[in-house]
Amino acid sequence: MSLRFLVLNPDEQSLLSRALFSASELGIKDTLPAYLDPKVLPQDLITGVTFASVSANVVRSIRTFQGIHREAEGHNWRGKHNFHLTNSLFIVVASSDDIANTYFTLRARALQYDVPAYTDLMANSASSFVQELYELGARRIGVFSAPPVGCVPSQRTLAGGAERECAENLNEAAKIFNSKLSKKLDSLASSLPSGRFVYMDIYNPLLDLIQNPRKYGFQVADKGCCGTGTLEVSILCNQYTSETCADVSDYVFWDSYHPTEGAYKALVTPVLGKYLTKFF
Repeated sequence: MSLRFLVLNPDEQSLLSRALFSASELGIKDTLPAYLDPKVLPQDLITGVTFASVSANVVRSIRTFQGIHREAEGHNWRGKHNFHLTNSLFIVVASSDDIANTYFTLRARALQYDVPAYTDLMANSASSFVQELYELGARRIGVFSAPPVGCVPSQRTLAGGAERECAENLNEAAKIFNSKLSKKLDSLASSLPSGRFVYMDIYNPLLDLIQNPRKYGFQVADKGCCGTGTLEVSILCNQYTSETCADVSDYVFWDSYHPTEGAYKALVTPVLGKYLTKFF
């Protein structure tokens, strides 16, 4: 079985970590290369690549994936390509940025939609994306739920009040979306019986990890390891502007938004154990 990881509006660091650990956990490869990396060889496509990119939209992600079809034709292995597509595992990671940043922080969509309408839009977009993957040949597609975005350190700082509690309005939006996403995938499974469409709950496992860090061997869950741990994210965590914590293994979060490698490892094994058999 080969792995391919397709992304809808991803945050590239969280996607890469989840994809890399999933591929490694399944014994396929230690490193999952980027599809657009010029060093990627045709044979890398057989065992899996990642399509992660910053804030990619549906159209861009699908167009990138379509490049595999063109490359397959160029190498004259269309038949093998179709075989690998139908027997590959596609993982779609979506929604956290749409909720935390686009809707609640930047307020770009909040002026147009209330939460029920916006989560309808998100669920419909995700469903359309998955259906287009199916039309391009994918048959085993897993879609991660939205995480408890209100409990990531940056959102605690921005929306959690003086005590930096979890921002429950963000978590509630995530749960509303997750319910709609699950129903959409069930509907696709009914209308496209040759496909396997699996809703993969990451909300509850990650929330438990955040609320009970010591159960998993961590000490700090409300701040990231980088800088103050309350707002710094992505490129703002660097050797020139930010110090890091003494021991990253104590932390659930690396920066104010992305979990550490240790946290991902703690999540991947139980999540794969719960859902992997549903693809077959």
